[in-house]
Amino acid sequence: MYKNILLATDGSEHSKRALENAIHIAKCTTGSKVDVVYVIDASKAKSDVLNNWNSFDVNDSRMKQLKNAERLAKEAGVSFEIKILHGEPGPTIVEYANENKTDVVIIGSRGLNGLQEFMLGSVSHKVAKRANCPVLIVK
Repeated sequence: MYKNILLATDGSEHSKRALENAIHIAKCTTGSKVDVVYVIDASKAKSDVLNNWNSFDVNDSRMKQLKNAERLAKEAGVSFEIKILHGEPGPTIVEYANENKTDVVIIGSRGLNGLQEFMLGSVSHKVAKRANCPVLIVK
């Protein structure tokens, strides 16, 4: 049913549950592929550098977040590819999904309350509104 699956991840607990769902869905369709997308937000990248100033490589912390996805996909026998993109997460995920003819986007919810979401907006809400394919938001 879904051959081209996009998993948007940031290493959070909700992203881990989204990963489990992406693997489950991918295993249901022969020949499916999961694009594991991690978006580096420029404003967050600055804080990463400040928080990891004594680290040899800030990218190490990002790659650690993706290692779990890689390990679980390999164990499940699911075809996957890790993509690291740059930009504001919501629009970047939508652009990637729409340009690559994604069949479904799977994304975790940060669990914002109504007021927080109204004031800040959430990545999952932005993706759900603008993607040209179904979006599964995992809590």
